[in-house]
Amino acid sequence: MRRPPAPGCCSAALVLCPGRCARGAGLALALLALLLLLLPVQRRLGLELSRTPARPQGPRAPVTAASEPVTRPPHLTPIPSLPPSLGDTYGRDETYRSSECPSSIRKRIAATEFGATFLATIPVLQWAQHAREDEYRRLRRYAGAHGWKDISWDVLKASLSLLNTSASGLLFDGRQPAVPARCVRCAVVGNGGILNGSRMGPTIDAHDHVFRVNGAITVGFERDVGNRTSFYVFSTNTMMNSLSSYAADGFKHPPQTPETRYVFLPDHDRDYLLLRAALTHQRVDRGRDKGAWPQEYFGPDLRPGKFRMLHPDFIRYLRNRFLRADILATPHWPLYRPSTGAVMLLAAIHTCDEVSAFGFMTPGYRAYSDHYFDRRHKQVQFFANHDLKMEMQLWQRLQRSGLLRLYTGTEG
Repeated sequence: MRRPPAPGCCSAALVLCPGRCARGAGLALALLALLLLLLPVQRRLGLELSRTPARPQGPRAPVTAASEPVTRPPHLTPIPSLPPSLGDTYGRDETYRSSECPSSIRKRIAATEFGATFLATIPVLQWAQHAREDEYRRLRRYAGAHGWKDISWDVLKASLSLLNTSASGLLFDGRQPAVPARCVRCAVVGNGGILNGSRMGPTIDAHDHVFRVNGAITVGFERDVGNRTSFYVFSTNTMMNSLSSYAADGFKHPPQTPETRYVFLPDHDRDYLLLRAALTHQRVDRGRDKGAWPQEYFGPDLRPGKFRMLHPDFIRYLRNRFLRADILATPHWPLYRPSTGAVMLLAAIHTCDEVSAFGFMTPGYRAYSDHYFDRRHKQVQFFANHDLKMEMQLWQRLQRSGLLRLYTGTEG
């Protein structure tokens, strides 16, 4: 018969006991030691977790120079940390707030999902009045198309000072008759293959203004894309690349008509140098395009009124608010900007009363060639410096909001 353990064995004092009781005491000691070892680790882990910033759960209000309250659009997921160069502070311009059209985009946008995204006072164009040292100090913080970091003050001042006419700060320079409450209707034409066989040419040309971009070939495609060009939008880089890539398709130079105005999207000093050469009737005197004759691209009529230049605040604003791509949260963010076609379409949204878009990517893009002028089918190419799928989604949202009429081919 088994005897009961002696009184006091394995007591709270944890005295050593022989046999099974001793083994129990040893196990208790081991567990206590393990707890003592884990306690500092637990404390450190708790401290680290307390220092980890919580991911924002709602939209954050960006800093802006506009007087009206603005917030980041709720459909975008806020990026936890942003490089300083993404600055969401802009200059002010009241130019386009005076439309008398009762149904203008600017009067309707506040009631849409873009109401918090849109800034009515964003400067769309830059011209002589911006050639100031205080503006240069402000904008030299931003690189590429988003500022003046890569442009010397001498080149900037000499170029912008030449855009000194009353039309330089206004996209539409009064060529249309002044009719009360008249709505300015714009057709924005991309180069997408969806236009091949569309027979949209007469519809496009019937608008007040027609925007085109990069390899804007019209000869031979008038039935599908029209033949008018009110505004040709480009950067020197995209224009030169188009001249090289699409020469065999018929693109020898940008459109050259009395109606055509040339709108620079400046992303390098070569844009300012080409503008200066055009307005002084000289060859480009330095840089990558040294020796180039502007007349070869723009024809002999090189008056200041023929040229416009988009403001870097406008390009940065479009990137930060309308096309904020995931790449901006990676080390590769400096590579990115909205495509030239996207900037063109959004410039029209900000200046025209009514906008129709043709030749832009739609969800059925795989059914079409890359360009309407392609001699054989070419798949749409995607590159890291633009987010074409995000742009496509933006066009769909603008259409659903009633701010854009988007040609969708057989899809629509």
